[in-house]
Amino acid sequence: MSRASGHAPVMVASDLDRTLIYSANSMGLLGDDHQAPRMVVSEVYDGAPLSFMTRAAEELLAGIVERGIFVPVTTRTRAQFSRVRLPVSEKGYAVTTNGAVLLCDGEPDTDWSKRIDRSVAADCAPLSEVLSRLTGSAASSAILRVRTAEDHFVYAIVDRHELPLGYVEELTVWCNTRGWTTSLQGRKLYCVPAPITKESAVKEIHRRTGAGLLVAAGDSKLDAGILQLADVAFRPAHGELESAGYSLPSLTVTEAAGVLAGEEILRRVYNLLTDDAPRDFADRRAFATAPGARRLEETIYSI
Repeated sequence: MSRASGHAPVMVASDLDRTLIYSANSMGLLGDDHQAPRMVVSEVYDGAPLSFMTRAAEELLAGIVERGIFVPVTTRTRAQFSRVRLPVSEKGYAVTTNGAVLLCDGEPDTDWSKRIDRSVAADCAPLSEVLSRLTGSAASSAILRVRTAEDHFVYAIVDRHELPLGYVEELTVWCNTRGWTTSLQGRKLYCVPAPITKESAVKEIHRRTGAGLLVAAGDSKLDAGILQLADVAFRPAHGELESAGYSLPSLTVTEAAGVLAGEEILRRVYNLLTDDAPRDFADRRAFATAPGARRLEETIYSI
């Protein structure tokens, strides 16, 4: 995607889970415990902390929000997204339910929802058919629970070690012939109608805001579209795309994995938005993805 040079605001569209925020089991911290970075709680569920980011990452994100247009982009439902607490304004855009829901100032855009519903009805098998595939006679014993997300798509909690060899590939072919896509992320197996994508919602928000440079980050197959759409893209050195060796000319893979990859992504994006970053579009893109990109000076954060 090409952009004209100028001073249009930079738009940053980022996945959340395992890109910016991490559960205790997905942090991937190495080394001694006393060397672990300081953390902040990003999500509470049933009265207990569930997701985290480093304290430095939260500070960097706050700086990004001040300098550009930050758009959270998640497969989470609206209810699940509402639990996440980030240093962002209640005003602005967010994408939930993998792109089926476009939030503007916290409220769903009804015109967008109608557009999505029309596309799914015209091009995809009904949700009930896919749900039956996952729960009926063809179901695998490795599928522990199956849920629907606001009646837009289906996801299952699976025991990855018990999934039969070739099951996901076979399911993917079955879904593709019916206008659906699949993605296996950790213990979650997603089946999503093809018109429901993060990139379509991000493209619409980019158009509405009149933003210039588009920066995106994500770790899964469901994020590949926004990475392809972006002028500058980042992915962590873990997750579904890492396993697939996913690459693009405009894509930078983090040096770190786990929660520190989230901090690294935000540091690189922050560097892109600071006053001494290049103003020309092409130079900004090169600046953001260069291996030796300027690092933000280390800051000591107190508890």
